[in-house]
Amino acid sequence: MSAAVELLSPAQIEERLARASVAYLPLGSLEFHGPHLPVGLDALTAYGVCLAAAEASGGIVLPAWYPSVGGEHSRYPWTFMSDSPPTIGALLTERLARLDELGVRRAVILSGHFAEEQRALVEGVADDWNARATALRAVARTLGQAPEPPVAPDHAGRFESLLLYALHPDLVDVGTLPDPDAHPAPVGEDPFGADRHRADHPLRGIFGPDPRRLDTEAAAPLLDYLVGWVRDISTQQGR
Repeated sequence: MSAAVELLSPAQIEERLARASVAYLPLGSLEFHGPHLPVGLDALTAYGVCLAAAEASGGIVLPAWYPSVGGEHSRYPWTFMSDSPPTIGALLTERLARLDELGVRRAVILSGHFAEEQRALVEGVADDWNARATALRAVARTLGQAPEPPVAPDHAGRFESLLLYALHPDLVDVGTLPDPDAHPAPVGEDPFGADRHRADHPLRGIFGPDPRRLDTEAAAPLLDYLVGWVRDISTQQGR
C-alpha cells in the first residue's frame, strides 16, 4: 500500500496511521538546477525521501508543495520564488492544525530546497506550533541539514544530481552539460563561488562539485542514508 495520501481511501489512511501516527509534509521549489536537472527537483527529492521513509516505517505523505523562499537563483530561467514567507508559514500552520484535528501525533516537514531563508521559515513554523498546547508535535528540517551525509549537500552538483538519480534516473541528463574535457571548470575555483553565476561558465548556476562525470553507484547509498535520517527524525520528540 502506498504512503501517498492522495492515493489512499480514508480507511487506508487510518490503517497506516495506526502503524505510525506520522504525516510527512515534503516541500520544494520550482527553481533552475542547470540544464541537466528538472526545475522541480527540490520537491521531487523531498517527496521521494518522505515516501521511502513512510513506506518503511508507516505514516502518510502529503503531496509535495512547491512555494519556497530564498536562494540565489530567483532571476534564473523558470524559477518561481516567493516573496511572502508569512503566507507560506500561515498555510503550513493550517495544515498542521488540520492534522492535529484528525488525530495525527507527529508531523515531519522536510524541505528539499535548503536556502537559509527556507530553513528559518520551516523551523519557525515548527517552533511556533510546538509552543501550543496540542497533541501534534512538529519537526522541520531541510535536506541540507543531514549530518555528515556520504555526499555533501550542494545545488545541482553531485549531491542533488545523485539524489534525484536514485529516485528518478530518467530525469538526470548530464549529457546536456558542456563536455568536461572541452570546457573544464577553472582550476582552483571555489565551486560555491560567485563565478558560477557567469553566463559563460560551463557550470552556470551549479554550486558544488562538478556533476558531469557522475558516479551513479553513489546514488543509492546517499538515498538510503537520507531515508534513515528522516525515519529517525520521525520518532524524535520536539525539534
